[in-house]
Amino acid sequence: MSSSSSSSSSSSSTAFQWLSLVGIIWLQSINGTNTNFPAYSSQLKKVLSMSQIQLNNLAFASDAGKLLGWFAGIAAIYLPLWLVLLIGSLLGLIGYGIQFLFITNQIPSPSYWLIFFLTVLAGNSICWINTVCYVVSIRNFPCHQQIAVGITTSYQGLSAKIYTDIVGAAFSSSPQGKAKAYLLLNALLPLGVGVVVAPLVRNINVMERPRNMKAGFISMFLITIATGIYAVISSLGSISSGLTPLQNVIGTGVFLLAPLGIPIVEKMRENLSRKWNLNRERRVYSFTMEENNNGIGSLEIGAVKEGEELDGRQVHEPCVREEIGVKLMVTRLDFWLYFFVYFFSATLGLVFLNNLGQIAESRGSSRTSSLVSLSSSFGFFGRLMPSLLDYLFSRSKYMISRPALIVALVAPIGGAFFLLLNPASFSLFLGTAIIGVCTGAITSIAVSITTELFGTKNFSVNHNVVVANISIGSFVFGYLSAIFYRKEGNQEDGRCMGMACYRSTFVIWGSLCFLGTGLALVLFARTRKFYSQRS
Repeated sequence: MSSSSSSSSSSSSTAFQWLSLVGIIWLQSINGTNTNFPAYSSQLKKVLSMSQIQLNNLAFASDAGKLLGWFAGIAAIYLPLWLVLLIGSLLGLIGYGIQFLFITNQIPSPSYWLIFFLTVLAGNSICWINTVCYVVSIRNFPCHQQIAVGITTSYQGLSAKIYTDIVGAAFSSSPQGKAKAYLLLNALLPLGVGVVVAPLVRNINVMERPRNMKAGFISMFLITIATGIYAVISSLGSISSGLTPLQNVIGTGVFLLAPLGIPIVEKMRENLSRKWNLNRERRVYSFTMEENNNGIGSLEIGAVKEGEELDGRQVHEPCVREEIGVKLMVTRLDFWLYFFVYFFSATLGLVFLNNLGQIAESRGSSRTSSLVSLSSSFGFFGRLMPSLLDYLFSRSKYMISRPALIVALVAPIGGAFFLLLNPASFSLFLGTAIIGVCTGAITSIAVSITTELFGTKNFSVNHNVVVANISIGSFVFGYLSAIFYRKEGNQEDGRCMGMACYRSTFVIWGSLCFLGTGLALVLFARTRKFYSQRS
């Protein structure tokens, strides 16, 4: 009787594990509110009568909110996760909501610096929701942390596409109407999804080693890949008017609901097992014999020894080069190599995506929403790629190391910037796709590199220091592009039209990416011995 009860409890825990992962996927899919900024930035610039430099500062403000992300980390230690989630959602409601009230003339015109502060607040809200997503994924999937985090994080790459499709399907097609719609959705959608998902974001006490989860993860990967393929096809379809925005919204909604099938099937399996009194749960017992005066050994349930098979994959202890804190980390040459590789690659890509609206407008393109949707879709695949490679080839000694993969990803970003010097529309779409997929992949890989080079104990602080380069780069590179934009633009209204607006910017950004490629090669050479020992 107790055995059957234990089996049922373990199975229920497994079903809820998958359900919590589905909830995190939904949260991440709407949490990238800052990624749709390019879709309405031009209109916001007109409404607020801002210069290009002031607009760039707003893009920087959104990234600067990440500098205060450690508040969310501390809150997650002392507060329930559902409360941390709701606090983050409310910060977004305030940050975007007040801007919406202003742009709709519901409140008096605020000062520029109030808008700046509200943008910082909205950017910080993303950190709170991200923290909840990371904590739940890591704690509820202790044996599959990297894969769970990788899958869920990839869905944040879809945020811009989801918001763009909803705006296209349900709101006015006028530029000012779209700007209002984006701000309204940014304020309300994370809060609404957060309220729905809040009951799912809690720790699950997995007392025993979980059932073989290979089938579940394979199903999740297939659903995720199919979602990404649909996102790319529908983005290309929107460019060629192949699909309507409403069809895009319905299709994306179906794919976001598809992962629910995994916990449903798991629950059905549990019910069948209980009905027929079939105990199919697999338990792994790791016996550790400890010599003591009584000669009694200890029994550890749920432990997985290094070298054992889990879901058909070899299990190893987490391999890190050294466990160090931030004070020692910043004295390491490899840290600065890693910092500037990120700075001259993924950060440049993110700055480009932040300025995509202005870049498209300067080239005379009216397809900003399609470009944002396209970059979002390819960014989704980029974020998913590292975790998929980890799952499929983690046992292979020929698996490419992460620094080597960084080298292979930085160079195409530089090539894409030089491709953008071509005035053809095709070059704009192809360059955007390349930058989107490579930037997404690098941001995902960076999480693992920080852990492997500098340890797991101080990861939250160490990685926040690494990604601080995003805020710095957003200001430096964005300000540089704004200066060239203003130099080439009309002195009366500040607008710039033509390829000259960003030509110098793309040359400088592309050259810096190739510098980043060289630094990545140096980092690869310095860490090659460590990664060869790991395999």
